[in-house]
Amino acid sequence: MKSPTPLFAALAAMLLPAIAGAQLSEQAAWAAYAPNQYQVTPDITYLTAENWESRLDLYVPRNATAPTPVLIYFHGGFWVRGSKDASTLNVLPYLEMGWAVVNVGYRLGRTSLAPAAVEDARCALRWVVRNAAQYRFDTSRIVTTGHSAGGHLSLMTGMLTPDAGLDDRCPGPEPLSVAAIIDWYGPTDVGDQLEGPNRRDAVVEWFGGMPDRFEVAERVSPLNYVRADLPPILTIHGDADPTVPYEHAVRLHAALEAVGAKHELHTVPGGAHGGFTRDQTVTIFQTINRFLREAGVTDRPR
Repeated sequence: MKSPTPLFAALAAMLLPAIAGAQLSEQAAWAAYAPNQYQVTPDITYLTAENWESRLDLYVPRNATAPTPVLIYFHGGFWVRGSKDASTLNVLPYLEMGWAVVNVGYRLGRTSLAPAAVEDARCALRWVVRNAAQYRFDTSRIVTTGHSAGGHLSLMTGMLTPDAGLDDRCPGPEPLSVAAIIDWYGPTDVGDQLEGPNRRDAVVEWFGGMPDRFEVAERVSPLNYVRADLPPILTIHGDADPTVPYEHAVRLHAALEAVGAKHELHTVPGGAHGGFTRDQTVTIFQTINRFLREAGVTDRPR
């Protein structure tokens, strides 16, 4: 028998106290039945580059009667650490909503330097579009999200244009677009963290010794892709973040405002680099649910 995926193993662990108490809450009842509601396919190779297989995990509703919205999730770790397997609990709210979820692993700095992670993120989006018919994805309702570096990748995936030259690992005729972006405290000016007071060793590691690292940093900075016709963007950022300065969110917010793009900045007062309280997190997801409704991704007549 196959071992359970990390997500459903975690669900089982969460359920033990509720089962012991004999009375399941509505949320616990959903979690108990979730393995029957989803077909899980782990470690699908969506790109092979530099002798490395970039893989994703796929969660597809079993009994969907129509194409479903798709969440594409990118893990954090400043592009040099972290993994999709360690981040599976972050997609739970979207599984509860009945969405398909694509949990993406990508080339880290030890395998390929910048801009490899961005190339992979775009290739993951192309994989979703190309496989939409097989998995009943609604390509008009693709949402990208992620935490920290994953927030950055969610922005880049949804903001890039083909002429940026970052789709060359997986070229194709399909137009690549998303319906909305949910950025959790992602860097928006990567060069700002390569040198100066906001420098981070992990960011330097992602660029290694490349002589043109600041030019590459410009190519992978969301601030350089701001324009009016972007999909709606929600940024979530703590105003006391010691890792990715809150200023990154403020600057993106101001740039989007200046061009008339649809956007929203949700500030977490006193919030650091994640680790928000239960109340703060509940408020964030209330904001996310409203944002997705206003973006036309949820509660849309079919």
